[in-house]
Amino acid sequence: MAGGRNLVSVINGRANTVLATVRVGRDPFGVAVNPRANTIYVTNAASETVSVISGRANTVVATVRTGYPAAFGVAADPQAKAVSVANGDDQTMVISGRTNTVVARVPVGPCAVGAATDPRTHTIYVTNLCGNTVSVLVSCRGRGAAASSPEARCRKE
Repeated sequence: MAGGRNLVSVINGRANTVLATVRVGRDPFGVAVNPRANTIYVTNAASETVSVISGRANTVVATVRTGYPAAFGVAADPQAKAVSVANGDDQTMVISGRTNTVVARVPVGPCAVGAATDPRTHTIYVTNLCGNTVSVLVSCRGRGAAASSPEARCRKE
């Protein structure tokens, strides 16, 4: 990601060459890939958005508004078709990979800035900077949402 220019470079990992440069929102911060869908998700901290990039065309195909305060860490679960975005406050937004819309806002600890997904267990991990904690969420497989515990899993969907 080219700092200050709102660009993401697509790199051929074998040849270490730039294949394309894609314009995204302000202050690109995090990146996640869904290899099954050949889709790339880039959080744009200052724009409060996520740019959805087609890996086939190397173009932005959707921009998802996450709202206040920002969009930081991002993680994709290819099988669940869900993308988790840490918002810098006390929530993680879940974006449906099918519709590219926010389908859930899940409470987590303070200052959520990082996100990772275990695609085997469909578990989402969110780092909470101000609380020195990690929130563990359960992805609602196939529904593009998440719950804060297995007991709460997918109840409202």
